[in-house]
Amino acid sequence: MVGATYALAHTLYPYAPVPDQQRVAHHPVIIIGGGPIGVATGLDLAQKGTPALILDDHDGVGQGSRAICFAKRTLEIADRLGAGGPMRDKGVVWNTGRVFHGDGEVFNFNLLPEEGHRNPAFINLQQPYFEKFLVEALRDAQSNSQPIEIRGRNVVLKLEQDADKVTLTIDTPDGPYTATADYVIACDGARSPTREMMGLTFDGRVFEDNFLIADVKMTAPFPTERWFWFEPSLANAPQSALLHKQPDDVWRIDFQLGWDIDRKAELAEDRIRQRIDEFLPAGTQYDLVWTSIYTFQCRRMERFRHDRVIFAGDSAHQVSPFGARGANSGIQDADNLAWKLDLVLKGHAPASLLDSYHEERAHGADENILNSTRATDFLTPKSDTSKIFRNAVLTLAKDHAFARPMVNSGRLSVPCTYAGLSLTGADALPSGPARTAPGAPCTDAPLAEGFLLDHLSGHFTLLALNTAAPSVTHTLPVNTVTVHDLSPELRNRYLGDAPHALYLIRPDQHVVARWDTATEAQITDAINAAIGQP
Repeated sequence: MVGATYALAHTLYPYAPVPDQQRVAHHPVIIIGGGPIGVATGLDLAQKGTPALILDDHDGVGQGSRAICFAKRTLEIADRLGAGGPMRDKGVVWNTGRVFHGDGEVFNFNLLPEEGHRNPAFINLQQPYFEKFLVEALRDAQSNSQPIEIRGRNVVLKLEQDADKVTLTIDTPDGPYTATADYVIACDGARSPTREMMGLTFDGRVFEDNFLIADVKMTAPFPTERWFWFEPSLANAPQSALLHKQPDDVWRIDFQLGWDIDRKAELAEDRIRQRIDEFLPAGTQYDLVWTSIYTFQCRRMERFRHDRVIFAGDSAHQVSPFGARGANSGIQDADNLAWKLDLVLKGHAPASLLDSYHEERAHGADENILNSTRATDFLTPKSDTSKIFRNAVLTLAKDHAFARPMVNSGRLSVPCTYAGLSLTGADALPSGPARTAPGAPCTDAPLAEGFLLDHLSGHFTLLALNTAAPSVTHTLPVNTVTVHDLSPELRNRYLGDAPHALYLIRPDQHVVARWDTATEAQITDAINAAIGQP
């Protein structure tokens, strides 16, 4: 019988018998894993009318903060899924970070220095809350008759696929049953049982370092900022330290301990308190909420699609937590995959479109792994020469702005662009802004009422700025958004010096192509290219 193997922060989908256990039911999509990536993928599919069944091996989300930094792009996707508002309301908003070396501040930075965005650069929000808000959005979707279901304590024991379907054997507290699906999406984490069942490799690098995470509950005078120390002046001599505020007066403290440690001794409460007592102002009262030591890895699968089984999130790729690239990248996987799978299942696009999921998101994973590896090498110099160079950069950065981009305490998550990849079309807008070039995710901007991204959801969209939109007839629905009274932010982000523009935008809000003027045939060709049609 299936039983929970870790304590839950929230019981979100308790086990209940279903009629499928008495028959072999078929589903268009089965998603393995009810974490943030699995639920986000299922929500996106259901909003488009494609039924999604999510299976999870527990009744809800486990205790412990784990991921806490959720980026602007993730919040924009969460808005479209119906969960962004509660996340912003609960989360701790921050845009500013500070970098220290020893006792002295080297420099500070603002990740979102401009106005005209609904979402901040980041919020800090414990992962159990993030998952809870997504599941609440799922329940809202169910109440609106959207085709989505989540089953707790349903463990996939076996998976087989043929040319037409995937067959799963699923264990429950009432015994096993069988189900089939057109496609299976594996969102079952870095230790993915699905990947193991299929005998697939997960290649990469294990970094020889250990980090202590301590979440402490306290009332503290620190501002709501990200503070990072290289070589903090502490007797216990951690190589780096990090301080972040979370909701509920909980603070995340990280210490870089090095490779050769006694993990059991370092996890003893008195040892952890000794480190924290020295780190915090004298006399600070706090309670330990959660502690862990992790050694991180950078890995990815060779391919994310294996016929009818597709991998997303940590099951497909894994990076270090520095830079907040794990969960944020996984949400972008969901955003990329759902619209493509929806079109394929509805017969609007060839199955080969799903290969572009691997093309684009492996590109994103490689970018994240590169940034993660560079951050690790800067945090932990591998030779005396490397350390001299690192510390010289920190010294220069205090007074010289040119050196600051070389300081790497974890390049913080930004969405990758798909420029030059197979679905991305032409850039025919002379002097168009680089930030919204084809392949880029759309930058938000205020309109007379609301924000731009509110109008770019679910379908291909033709955005016409200071011009009329050509009529487009296509087998797919194409929304048209026309704006003549442009806010300064919208003009700056989408026109630059151009007097007018047409943008073709994908369902996941990435730019396909842009023109100063375009014919219906040019727009139709760009849509066809973006769905993998000749």
